[in-house]
Amino acid sequence: MARVMKVFRTLRNHWKKSTFAEFGRQQIAPQERLRKATVILNPAACSGKANNLFEKNAAPILHLAGVEVTVVKTDYEGQAKKLMELMEQTDMLIVAGGDGTLQEVITGLLRRPDRDTFSNTPIGFIPLGSHNSLSPSLHLLSDNKVKDITSATLSILKGETVPLDVLQIKGEKEQPVFALMGLRWGAFRDVAATISKYWYLGPLKTNAAHWFSTLREWPLVQQVSVSYLAPSLRPPDLPPYKPPRPNLIYRIIRRLKNYWNPPDIEPPKVEEPEKWEEQQLLTTELFIQTHNKNPVKRRINDSMMICAEPDSFTVGEFISVGNKKHEDPTVFTKDSTKLEASACRLELPEGTGGFFNIDNEEYDATPVEVRLLPRKLRFFISAERREQLLSP
Repeated sequence: MARVMKVFRTLRNHWKKSTFAEFGRQQIAPQERLRKATVILNPAACSGKANNLFEKNAAPILHLAGVEVTVVKTDYEGQAKKLMELMEQTDMLIVAGGDGTLQEVITGLLRRPDRDTFSNTPIGFIPLGSHNSLSPSLHLLSDNKVKDITSATLSILKGETVPLDVLQIKGEKEQPVFALMGLRWGAFRDVAATISKYWYLGPLKTNAAHWFSTLREWPLVQQVSVSYLAPSLRPPDLPPYKPPRPNLIYRIIRRLKNYWNPPDIEPPKVEEPEKWEEQQLLTTELFIQTHNKNPVKRRINDSMMICAEPDSFTVGEFISVGNKKHEDPTVFTKDSTKLEASACRLELPEGTGGFFNIDNEEYDATPVEVRLLPRKLRFFISAERREQLLSP
């Protein structure tokens, strides 16, 4: 019995080594090429602890699995976009940081002239930031930061991927910005940006931030013009394997048949003009979001959701809803307006100030066009999380 207890105690104290030992035992043949991984690491993430967390918990596992790792560290905000312009072809791209680092990486990648080639590179996300909005869609999360990091690294090594939608957000002058979760604008977003200022109120800080905002101005309602295109029908998924090439005799017969009886040439399809619909909304908050919260769910349409909260909240309701949105910004009330679209244009009233949150990063609020790029990038996902998302 004492020996059994000793084994369990060893497993508890060295769970990480026990979990990943299988990768260290795998033999690599002499002629086999090592998989190459390029890691974009933001050392400033997690209050400056990101580099230490990555080196202690993720890097050893990658090396143990025989992956040739190239780590590129960012020195300042926006550098990841520039680094992606110079990145060479790699077997996998790993983003070690938070929402800001991830958004910079996908924006830099999708601005490249050869983005169609590079967008086929699978991407891993190791959550090291203060905000890691995509993590719940890809990994089973716990209260232990180290376990979350090692779980994300393990899902990269196992190689199972899922396609994710991307939003292309373009203003009138700037280059497009790309997002995986969405664009948020309105009163709840503005209050969320101030909550940390009331740290001295402890658990009451969220309530206090919402209440103080109602004292400064009420009602907190904005007008916005939304033009949108209807969602498009989702094409059938491609088979997971490439069908075998027909034999030589079959190919010769097919060519002769096409030569003697050429197929009819179809006239070129005339593209129909886009049919934009417009709605004028009075709203407390507007959120344009992807379906990446559950990326494995099968859908009929390729679409994004435009969600607008009503303009009729009382002060009490505003505070109550704000508390829920602080936990999950994608939650909307039953009275909210929901539109399904493949593209949309936001026109803000002249003189409107404020900011957008695009994947938790702050941008000046200006008129923008948002287009859905369906299943544009592939991300590593854990098999356990996939099963959990598929379960009813």
